[in-house]
Amino acid sequence: MATLVFDIETSAVSLESFDEPSQEYLMRPANNLPTEGEQEAKREELTRMMNLWPFTAQVVCIAMINAETLRGQVIFFADDFESNTRAAAGVDFVPVMDEVELLNQFWAVAKHYDKVVTFNGRQFDIPFLYLRSAQLDVPITRKNWLGYRFATEPHCDLAEQLTFYNVSGRSGAARRFNLDFYCKIFGIDSPKSHGVTGMDVNQLMEEERYGEIAEYCLRDVFATV
Repeated sequence: MATLVFDIETSAVSLESFDEPSQEYLMRPANNLPTEGEQEAKREELTRMMNLWPFTAQVVCIAMINAETLRGQVIFFADDFESNTRAAAGVDFVPVMDEVELLNQFWAVAKHYDKVVTFNGRQFDIPFLYLRSAQLDVPITRKNWLGYRFATEPHCDLAEQLTFYNVSGRSGAARRFNLDFYCKIFGIDSPKSHGVTGMDVNQLMEEERYGEIAEYCLRDVFATV
């Protein structure tokens, strides 16, 4: 059975793109705090969190690799296709104009794979893709990828495997670490060692540095492989 390893990068839409009641709803945890300083700090936190919610953010890049052949592609936002054309051994960089095209291309590839491997994909990547696809009316070709939590097929989530399904909570022997830390412990090149992290994606989008997002996302996938 073919196995797909993939990762996504997401970027929040502007708060102003929502109507006033929705803005108030999203910022309500901040507005209810007693002091202006606490409110501002909470608003900044909530704004960062918007990157992680599928109804307040969009998928801007998906990198995917065939685990057996190590060939694959990176589908990513770009508004200048010529300047964002990149190449890597066995990997095609595919620029797209919008999220609908990105998701359609991803699901067109995904239908050829029986198994999937991710890092934190059961908690984040796959629910995010399912909900964004539903909102944008994009057909989902693999609806079973959440799977049964305590099974490694069709979905093996390495974050769950390395914590033995969170058996230790936050402080036990099998506590959870981030991908960067696991990479350093196991002697794997960390995707963050090149100066870009997931927290930079919003700024990189604003600066139209789309290729750097694509390269970072691909490094995440190779670290997972």
